[in-house]
Amino acid sequence: MRIGLDCRIYSSKFTGLGRYTYELVENFTKLNGRLKNHHELILFFNNPEFQEFPNHPHVQKILVNCKHYSLKEQTTFLAKLNKEKLDLVHFPHFNVPIFYNKPFTVTIHDLTLTHFPGRKMTKWYHRLAYHLTIKHAIKKSKKIIAVSNHTKEDLIKNFKINPTKIAVIYNGISSHFKKIPHTASEISKTLKKYEITKPFLLYTGVWRNHKNLPRLIEAFKILPDPSALKLVITGRPDPHYPEVKNTVKSFHLEKEIIFSGLVEENELVHLYNAAAIFVFPSLYEGFGLPPLEAMQCGTPV
Repeated sequence: MRIGLDCRIYSSKFTGLGRYTYELVENFTKLNGRLKNHHELILFFNNPEFQEFPNHPHVQKILVNCKHYSLKEQTTFLAKLNKEKLDLVHFPHFNVPIFYNKPFTVTIHDLTLTHFPGRKMTKWYHRLAYHLTIKHAIKKSKKIIAVSNHTKEDLIKNFKINPTKIAVIYNGISSHFKKIPHTASEISKTLKKYEITKPFLLYTGVWRNHKNLPRLIEAFKILPDPSALKLVITGRPDPHYPEVKNTVKSFHLEKEIIFSGLVEENELVHLYNAAAIFVFPSLYEGFGLPPLEAMQCGTPV
């Protein structure tokens, strides 16, 4: 079979959808290599991932450079998909070109944008694009993969889907997440890099409103002695959510709370291992992978 995979969000960084796509590609190429009759795997990338992705047997990579929710997604990407005459395409996110009518499957991780639209792309035409795109993906797909029963039930409730169309396939934990002795030199280097000198609580993830970070900071403030601890918040700072850093300033916690930015893969494993507790105060999740990653490293959640 000629199987396409939308890799426009492919990333080895710990950024949810990007990591999900990365692991799909890594494991599918390995499994495909073991088959007697190999499938042809066609991967559709944006740059720089297109240039960085190594060559594999039975794998063809195609450059599309089409952002999600863009006009090019509906034209250029659509044309490239049709040109390849694929037997099946898997979209690891619901951004399927609305005029693509060949067989495809789709993974829907959650309905966060339905329940918590956020502050990016908030104009009426952005909301319209979201609703048209996800409804098309749900209606026209041959099968929907949901990453939890919660997401499956959410889809049934909000879109009146036949439950038999949805397969629940849980996310797995990468073997990178494992226990490391706290005395290991690599852990010490990571702690030194981020100037973590005390026992600490750890949060990792994006900064959007459903992640509930201001409330986490408020909770940290009312600990009996917050100065005895650090709170380490990873993830790329998001200017759309200034209340995260503003809450820290309003409580004068600049010395107790560390913003590490987006950390490298090995550094995140070190932080999980070294943390006293992992905290995850989300208001809504489709799956919620970080708590399992933390537990895999032996850290209470």
